[in-house]
Amino acid sequence: MNNTFKHYSRLFAIAVIASLFATTSFGRTNSEPKAAADTIRSLKESTITSLRVNKKVIETPASVVIAPVLNFRKHSALTVSNVLATEPGIAFGGDGVWSTNVNVRGFGESRLITLIDGDRVETATDLTASLSMIDVNDVERIEVIKGAQSSLYGTGAMGGIINIITKEGRFADRPYFSGEFNTGYSSVNNYFSNNLALGTGSSKWYLRVNGTYSKAGNIRTPEGQIPNSQFTTGNIAAKFGFKPLANHLFKLNFQNNRSYNVGIPGGSSFPGPADATYKQIGRMLVDASYEIKNLTDKFTSLKISYFYQDNNRDVEVHPNTVTRKVMPNGNIQLTTPTLLSPNSIHKTHSAQLQTVFNLSDNNTFIAGADFFRRNLVTDRKKFVTVNIQKPDGTIIKTNNIERGETPIPTSSSTTGGIYMQDEARFLDNRFIVTLGGRIDGIWMNNEEGHDVDYINMNGTIAEPPASQRITFPAGNTFDISWSANLGLLYKFTKNADVVLNASRSFRAPSLEERFKYIDLGNYVRLGNQNLKPEDGLGVDAGVRVWGNKFTLQTSIFTNKINNMIVEDPGKFIYQLTADSSKETLDALINSNVSEALLYGADIKAEYNIISDLVLSLSGYYTRGRDIVSNTDLPLIPPLTGRFGARYTFDKAGSMELNLIAAAGQDKIAQGETATDGYVRLDFALYTKRFVLSRTCSIQGFAGVENIFDTAYTNHLSTNRGSISIEPGRNFFVKVNLMF
Repeated sequence: MNNTFKHYSRLFAIAVIASLFATTSFGRTNSEPKAAADTIRSLKESTITSLRVNKKVIETPASVVIAPVLNFRKHSALTVSNVLATEPGIAFGGDGVWSTNVNVRGFGESRLITLIDGDRVETATDLTASLSMIDVNDVERIEVIKGAQSSLYGTGAMGGIINIITKEGRFADRPYFSGEFNTGYSSVNNYFSNNLALGTGSSKWYLRVNGTYSKAGNIRTPEGQIPNSQFTTGNIAAKFGFKPLANHLFKLNFQNNRSYNVGIPGGSSFPGPADATYKQIGRMLVDASYEIKNLTDKFTSLKISYFYQDNNRDVEVHPNTVTRKVMPNGNIQLTTPTLLSPNSIHKTHSAQLQTVFNLSDNNTFIAGADFFRRNLVTDRKKFVTVNIQKPDGTIIKTNNIERGETPIPTSSSTTGGIYMQDEARFLDNRFIVTLGGRIDGIWMNNEEGHDVDYINMNGTIAEPPASQRITFPAGNTFDISWSANLGLLYKFTKNADVVLNASRSFRAPSLEERFKYIDLGNYVRLGNQNLKPEDGLGVDAGVRVWGNKFTLQTSIFTNKINNMIVEDPGKFIYQLTADSSKETLDALINSNVSEALLYGADIKAEYNIISDLVLSLSGYYTRGRDIVSNTDLPLIPPLTGRFGARYTFDKAGSMELNLIAAAGQDKIAQGETATDGYVRLDFALYTKRFVLSRTCSIQGFAGVENIFDTAYTNHLSTNRGSISIEPGRNFFVKVNLMF
């Protein structure tokens, strides 16, 4: 009965979309999709906020990607990573279906900065999830600045910035009440999602509240289901705006994202055929800002902001491994870890003061200071059964052991910096020069760390155990880092320009890289208190064309990283209990032992071949080398291309066909697995926005991803986790209702 209901539910939803697409009797609203010719040139007029001030893309000397809300609706979009990966230079990876991340030109999450509404947040470390803790239903658009931007945002922005801009409330001349309802279904994992947002306001204030509930089962692939890939997630968000005086604006933003029973199919972090699950993982954000505009003719903006974020996770790992050891007396020791339960709490506070001056019609100057503090608390329990048996299998003794550990000692990282940026425009705005710089002080401190806090053997507790060793002495460190950016843009015609961005960036070692002690059974990952900050030099140059019928954005880039932090193979002496013998385990120890060189190119073009048909082409290539060891860097995405065609029906909507192709990747680091190339075909259609009444409108979306049910691997997911095959054919349907 349940399967029959699901079957007819899918047919009904697809029928709703098809009927909307075919219907032409309804009128149109001003918010419906633009005609094909308008769509391809819309990017140049788009305004971005990720470079501290509002700027049009056409006036920005950087490689910019904008993923608008339409992109999230016309894809199945389980997470924001799925949508960003459709853009050139951005690759998708993850440890499962829910836990995902992105790679920008070969730079992983630790060398990217993630912002929510302009506020820097921690969403991607060894002990949290990635972009998965962002509700896709609450995203208005995402801006990605490819290339280093440390002069504006400080440590970590070596590969770029990902700014997730959530849906905003609005002021109005008269009081109003409005709402939006989104619902969707994906067949590949029986994913259901429902979202409701309500808004109200007037000329002086607004309030918008948003809630989402989503649930998915195990993902289906051409070779069967991926076990333990289910998830349940919910999100509550609210935005409040108030104008106490003319040119004064106060904003308050709240987000609470919680996910439960999130399966992690596996990965290098879990030994053997482990079964790992996030019992609960969450992110809570509170943000407040106050901005005064047009204080004088020159002093155009003064903004003060503060935010607090709390990330926490509760994990269960069932290792399912047995270690066999022959003892000197001939007896056999069988060690079976039965449960690992790592937990962590990440709390961050940040404050910022920023000023903007329009010194002349052709000169804008930004100056500011910011403060960012992250506190980390972790713990882990490890339950182990040790059987001592005779060679014939007779059990002599059984020890049930509970081992309490702190993978990373209680620690904090504090960064304080000042930054400045000047933009000058010459030759009637045909030549734009941007020059910026920043200096930061970085403080880190930690409590004393130990390999084990207590051992409970058969009900007898040793706290601390006699064999306890110090892994990290208590300490404080202080570093100073600086960065700078030079951006050049020259318009050699009205609709064509060349851009150049050169930068010096840096990245301070994270708390995990300095202090982690993670023993998961088959190897140990160790931090290093003496790590130095990484610094990088990067150059990005490109040509862009902004025609009415043809657009082109293309770039070549190169980045060199000094003092690169990598996990260097070593040895660690491991002792399970006070009365057991010592064992040597392989260890990966963080060290400043490498220099890296990354280079490549990306391209995106659209051509309005006839009035209703647009062809698109995009692709990217990245190469990464460790200069010291003359080896390939890990997790470098393969050569990837995308070819698409979009046809717009004047009175109905649009349909798209996209061919995605990736080459095999055999330029791999030690320990990685080479992956084969693949070709995948996707189809989507979406209606125009149809008016149902004076205050109500509807829009539908549907599509098929991986039409031919191709079995293929994603190089980043395969080598980061244990996902050896990607999802199979997926039918999806969505409806957006506005009232």
